[in-house]
Parts: sequence; C-alpha cells; structure tokens
Amino acid sequence: MKKLALLVLVVSLSLHGLMAQSVTSLLPGGAPAQAPTPASADLLGRDTPSGTVLGFLKTAQDGNYKAAADYLQMSAARRQSQGPDLAEKLNELMNRAFVGSPRQFSKNPEGNPDYGVADQQTIGNFSYGDVDAPVVLVRVANPNSGKVWLFSSETLSKVPELYDNLEAHQVENKLPQSLVRNVFLGMPLWQWLALFAAIPVALAIGWAVVLLLAIPRRLWLKVKHRPNLHSYSRMSKPLLVTFSALAHRLIARYLGLPLLPRLYYYRIIAVLISIGFFWFLLRLTSVTMQRLRIHAISGGRIGTGTLIVLGERLLTALVVVVAVLAILGIMDYPLTTVLAGLGIGGIAIAFAAQKTLENLFGGISVLADEVIRVGDYCRFGDRTGTVEDISLRSTRVRTDARTELSIPNGTLATMSIENFARRDKILFNPVLAIRYETTADQLRYLLAEIRRMLYGHPKVESASASLRFANFDNSALRLEIFSYVLTRDANEFAAIREDLLLRIMSIIEKSGSGFAFPSQTVYFSRDSGLDKEKAAAAEQQVQQWRDQHNLPFPDFAPADKTAFRGSIVYPPPESATGRNPQLP
Repeated sequence: MKKLALLVLVVSLSLHGLMAQSVTSLLPGGAPAQAPTPASADLLGRDTPSGTVLGFLKTAQDGNYKAAADYLQMSAARRQSQGPDLAEKLNELMNRAFVGSPRQFSKNPEGNPDYGVADQQTIGNFSYGDVDAPVVLVRVANPNSGKVWLFSSETLSKVPELYDNLEAHQVENKLPQSLVRNVFLGMPLWQWLALFAAIPVALAIGWAVVLLLAIPRRLWLKVKHRPNLHSYSRMSKPLLVTFSALAHRLIARYLGLPLLPRLYYYRIIAVLISIGFFWFLLRLTSVTMQRLRIHAISGGRIGTGTLIVLGERLLTALVVVVAVLAILGIMDYPLTTVLAGLGIGGIAIAFAAQKTLENLFGGISVLADEVIRVGDYCRFGDRTGTVEDISLRSTRVRTDARTELSIPNGTLATMSIENFARRDKILFNPVLAIRYETTADQLRYLLAEIRRMLYGHPKVESASASLRFANFDNSALRLEIFSYVLTRDANEFAAIREDLLLRIMSIIEKSGSGFAFPSQTVYFSRDSGLDKEKAAAAEQQVQQWRDQHNLPFPDFAPADKTAFRGSIVYPPPESATGRNPQLP
C-alpha cells in the first residue's frame, strides 16, 4: 500500500507540475530568460506550428478567449466581434474531437514538408461521428512579428457546425453537473477522478501481465529440471511499472482528455514507461553479470570475474546516462545543450583525469589478459611478492618483507612481470665443484650414479634431466645439472631439492672423491689423500661396464632409463612423511 500511495503521489505531483509550467518553456522558440530575444520573434510564440497550437491551448485553458483569438486567421474587425466565441468553440473541438499526433506539431519555423506544403501545415483532423475535417495552419505575414502561423480561415469556417454536432452528443450530459462544471488545470473534475480511479485498475492489469509472463519460464525450468533462482522476482517490479503505465494509458484513451492536459499526461506516462524499461535493463544487467562472474570464477578465471564486475559498473553508468537523456528528451528539453555540455565536460575530465584514466584502462588490460591473479607470486621489476588485490586504480602486492607494495595499473601494464605461479615445473640447476684429484673413471662413476638417481627419482622429469662434465675451473672439476622438479609449489620444491642434494652428496662420498673449495690449501702435515679402496672400487665398476659394453657414456641406454623410472622411493621409507599411516 505504501508503494501504491507513493506512485499515486508521484503521478499527481508530476502532472500538476507539468500542467502548471509555461508553454513557452516547452517550445524551441521559448529561450531561457537570460538569452536575448531576437527582434523578429513573435511574443505569442507563433513562429512555429507547435508554438501556435500549444500557445492557443494554454491561453484558452486559462479562459482568456479574447487573447486566444489572436491565433486565428481572421480580420481585425471579425476578431474583435466573433473571435472569443470562435476561439472557445475551437478549443472545445481541439479537446474533444481532435485526432492527431504531437509529432505533427512542427517546431521548425518553416514547418514540416511531410505534413503539408510551403506556408501550410495539416496538424490533424476533427473526427466526430461521420464527420472528418482536417485542421490546417497557415503562415501569414504579421506587420509586427514577421511571419506567424495561425489556424486557417478554412478550418475556422467549419468550427460552428462541428461544435453544434459535438454539443448534441456530450457525455457530460449524463454526469452530475458539479463534476462537469468544476475544472482544475484545464480538466473537469470527473476526468481527474477517473484518472485516479484507473490507477489501481492499471496496477492490477500490470500485475496480471507480470504473472502471465512468469508461467512460460516456470514451465521451462520444470522441463529442464533446473532450480528457480528467483531472478525473475527482481524483474517483476520494473515490469509492473511498465505494464501498469501502458494499461493506464489505454484506459485514459476512453476518457476524452482535453488536448493540452492529454499532451502532459502522455509525457508523464512515457516517463514512467522509460523508468520501468531502464530499471528493467539495470536489473537484467545485474543478474546477467552476476551469473557470468560466478561461471568465470568457478572455471578458475578469477581475473575475468573481476573484469566482469568492472563491466557491470560501466554498463550501469551507461544505462543511467541513456535513461536520463531519454527522459529529458521526453520532457522536450533541448538535448543539444546537454550533449554539448557532456562533450565539453568529457574533454575537461579527459585532461584532468589523464592518470586516472590511464590506470583505469591499465587495470582493464591487466584483468582482460589475466597476466596476474589474486594470490599469484610474481616478480615486478626488482621486487617480488604475492598479489593481494587488483582494483581499478592500482594493484596491491604483499612483498617477501611483509610490506605492502602498491603499483598503479598504468605502470603495471607496461612492466615485465614474471609470474611464478604459472610455471608447471621448477628448474633444478646446481653446479658441482669436484676435487682435481678425482680420476677419470671415478668421475665417470660419479656422473653415471647421479644420472641414475635423476632418472629414477619420481619427482624429477627424466626426459629432460641431464648431467654433464662442463669445464675445468681454477680449483675444481665443474659438473652441471639441468633438470626439472615436477611440482608447482615452492615449499614442496625446497623439500625435493634438499633430498636431491643429499643424495648427490652420498654419491660423491661413495665415489671416493669430494667437493673442491675455491681456495688454496697449504699442507703442514701429511695429507691422507683420497680413499684408495673406494677409488679402486669405482674404477673396477667402470671397467666392468666397459667389459660388458654397457658404459653409460654419453648417456644410459633408453631401456635402462625407462627401467630406472620410479626405482627410488620418495620420500624415503625412514622419513616421517613417507611412513604408511596404516602401519603401527
């Protein structure tokens, strides 16, 4: 009931405000008060067909039929004697028998060629019963105002006869005279009462239409076995406003409203229909964007989901701007002034908010390309950290030092970003420095065993794993390992790297060699040197490979590499994380 009362109040105040305003403010010739009026402009607004029609209706509505006669084509003597009576009858005909569209009221001083010829315009017809007479305006010269538009003498000659027929068929004769005689804002009291009485009827019709439109949707959801998400309930209110306004206009057609109030009424109804339509667009945009965002996030496209939120805001702003322009156009406000102001304001904003717009479009490009997402660990220039938020102006990063780094999106769009979260595996690339005392066969043994370990480790990509004797350094033999660890998590990689390095240490120790140090060693006592037994065992193993024609150089045979795969248990059985939880 509160919403119904509010709607009635809005319609009442709007209708009162529109009908109380000056007609000259609705005409293109009606310039603002501060604008200078050209010397040739007609003071009565008869420069255009629209000015003549609306000026006549407003003057006649005020009961000033003597002034209304100035809009009629007749001689000065006849205007003085017959003008007021003829103006009153013409006003009644315009209110009760006129059929035509306000679009035929041209706002061009030259008229509209689609509705007549030069200096003559047909703005509609008087249609009553079997009578159908055109309403014609003519453009004549006025000694004081130049050329003006007037109701033609041909049309005026038919007014008395048409008025007599109209009098004989008045509906008001069947109504209480108090409702007919009392006039408010140019409209009899009975028509006001009828308009207000039609509001609940129109609301009931609109609600029935909304319910009928919901039936096909419910049947479709039932056939598809989909849940009702109640999204249609969000659309029902704007649809109710739209369909109720349409229903009220259909009802008002049968009330025979006077022409001038009818024009104002049509504008109010058009505004309500526009409000309902654009309200519906806003709700539809919100529901659609929410579903697209949920679908994108559920598919792992978090950046797309954030971009959809931005798109929803931009679309909402666009719909609101279009709605305001549409309503201003319906209210006959000159949109050229508005669009010119928007153009100048847009240029000013573009210059004043250059950096803001740069960051805005930078954020759009970052979100659209999905270069980074919230939660990604990245390197930005010489700084690394985890992305915490991507807004329209900047991106916030939590650095390794736990400080918050804010990067403007315009700068971010031009930076080289290294995204560690997007890697599918992590490089394991240590360099081993082996002592120079190591023999060639010891080195072969060492290379073969480390390769075997890399090929057999379940967390190392065996297809790309390699270990090569790379160079003779100043104080060591340099071995280079190039392999990938099959993980994307940095913590897991640290544990696997630790395991690999410990296994490499064990292999080097088993070979009888050792790591070289980048320094010179001065012996003050006898050095025990290398372990001769282990060195002999390593050399014997290499000799055995030679005798069996199975020397793994330059690499192991493909069948051996396949057999090695998975031969190492990781984590090792003695590890706490590798223990079978079912064992005691």
